[in-house]
Amino acid sequence: MVGGGDHGDNIIHRMAMDDPIPWYKKPNLRRMYLLLFPCVIGIEMTSGFDSQIINAAQLLPHWKTYFGNPTGAYNGILASALPLGSVIGLPLIPLVNDTFGRRWCIMFGSCVMVVGTIIQGFSFNGPMYIIARGIIGFGLPYAIVAGSCLIGELGYPKERPILTSLFNACYFIGAIIAAGSTFGTQQIDNDWSWRIPSLLQMAPSLLQITFVFFLPESPRYLMSKDRFEEAKEVLITYHAEGNPNSEFVQAEIVEIKTTLEIELEHSKRSWRDLVATAGMRRRVIIGSFLGLFTQLSGNVVISYFLGDVLKLIGYTDPIFQSEYNLGNQCWSLVCGVSAALVVMRFRRRTMYLTGIFSILAVYVAWTICTAVFIANKSAVAAKMSLFWIYAYSPAYNLCFNALTYTYLIEIFPYSQRARGIAIFQFWGKAAQFFGTNVNPIGTQAIGWKYLLVYCCWIAFEAVVIWFLWPETSGRSLEELAFLFENREDYALRATNAVAKTVLHVEDMDKEAKV
Repeated sequence: MVGGGDHGDNIIHRMAMDDPIPWYKKPNLRRMYLLLFPCVIGIEMTSGFDSQIINAAQLLPHWKTYFGNPTGAYNGILASALPLGSVIGLPLIPLVNDTFGRRWCIMFGSCVMVVGTIIQGFSFNGPMYIIARGIIGFGLPYAIVAGSCLIGELGYPKERPILTSLFNACYFIGAIIAAGSTFGTQQIDNDWSWRIPSLLQMAPSLLQITFVFFLPESPRYLMSKDRFEEAKEVLITYHAEGNPNSEFVQAEIVEIKTTLEIELEHSKRSWRDLVATAGMRRRVIIGSFLGLFTQLSGNVVISYFLGDVLKLIGYTDPIFQSEYNLGNQCWSLVCGVSAALVVMRFRRRTMYLTGIFSILAVYVAWTICTAVFIANKSAVAAKMSLFWIYAYSPAYNLCFNALTYTYLIEIFPYSQRARGIAIFQFWGKAAQFFGTNVNPIGTQAIGWKYLLVYCCWIAFEAVVIWFLWPETSGRSLEELAFLFENREDYALRATNAVAKTVLHVEDMDKEAKV
């Protein structure tokens, strides 16, 4: 354990992993997981939908004509209005999330997004379209922060990393629907060719509004509000299939309760806590860099400006661009789900480092092929560029897509989890705003050489991950609460409470010495 040694033997994690009954054979847990998809895991579909609305809309003649053939900075602000709205809305998210609960925070964000989507679909000029996208962006992080917390805090420990990894993979479901619907509406010879896909963006939010209150509230949130019996009932129902005598749930309750008591004893539940200790400062640095890396690893170029990239290598036909884009989103969904399903098989650092070095290799190869095409008009180089764009997806999904929320939930303790994910969202949306404004200008100004900038930046990311990222796999959320703190008494207090409940041992430290 970074900073404080490894305390105990990870009792909760070991008990969960030793459970021989799969989730699909547990009726209550199965029902909860099936509900998690439409009302929580599907939240990121809105983000994916949005990236393709802008990407695919730029291929629609009526969208271009209606908004005055946007290029450069104007094109950038049309795309970046959403992350700008997200940055504005972030400061109040932890207050709503920790005061009213995860479900109400999701409901609030989803309602705001529906309003923004309606305005977007019926926009009559550029400024109205930009404002509408800003409103969608304002609501989106409320749902994302609360949803990612709820998944991590409701999931059975055995499946929690997979659930939080699937959260990001749903991005591509939204992207596929947006790319597919826009491809279909190309045949409509009027403004409804872009208005219909714009209105469809509210679909994930409507699912969340409809289903979110069918889910239980986070037991950790309930315990933090002294609603102990409600929290206990949630854990018994879903983690023990209604068995109040389950040893696992008894241990889980004791660990959560003890860890929350320790956290809240030493936390003022304010933004100042994020910089109060060296451990929290390191968490903030990692969360901030992770926000930057998820949006500045070259993915925005492909997600929002694929048309411009394809033009660089001679593919200017809108039909081909749309088909290639749709195919890329389907391939990305396969890669995203596959990466999420193997997250339990590998250590976190291994996946991050493999992913980032793969991204670097892909970007270098793509840059070389694009440069060769521009210099020699080589058809082979153009086709190889198409291959490397597709090769980017498994590399990116292996680390930044599969692990982002899994890792964030693991490194931030409950008392600062919402603020930590909000910090990540701030830097992620700020980077997205920067990228969507700068990318069209950069590709116009220096063409293929703009890809060299990303090659250098991705190399910097690899260095940061190598030296800064700790290992978090194989532990419960409560055990990870003291990941960076050199406080053996805090960790041992929680471990002893679990050991006393499960192993009937009074003091794990004394027992180990014996």
